[in-house]
Amino acid sequence: MSWQTYVDDHLMCEVEGVHLTAAAIIGLDGNVWAKSNTFPQFKHEEMSNIVKDFEEPGFLAPNGLFLDGAKYMVIQGEPGAVVRGKKGSGGITVKKTGQAMIIGIYEEPMTPGQCNMVVEKMGDYLIDQGL
Repeated sequence: MSWQTYVDDHLMCEVEGVHLTAAAIIGLDGNVWAKSNTFPQFKHEEMSNIVKDFEEPGFLAPNGLFLDGAKYMVIQGEPGAVVRGKKGSGGITVKKTGQAMIIGIYEEPMTPGQCNMVVEKMGDYLIDQGL
């Protein structure tokens, strides 16, 4: 299965009548493995800062998580494993695997819990596969 299929069929899938606004699988080096057409452009530094938060939990909290210049307020996550952010009526979930980050962005009516479930389930699957 291609990385794009993981994004298209598993991350962007419908859950309880709603789906993510955008999703991507990004290598820990900042290179895109696959992304939805709606995934925002981002600066390499923005991905580097997310990776740094996994290495140093709390790194993003003071200034927020930025993606394409959009600021997400960092909320509770799982140190070293999951970063979550909120922006208006939407937000972002980032799950770290051994080699990549699974990123999901949502807007209402999708809930934070639904986004977390989709992103973290995919991340756990890839971890189980050694990725």
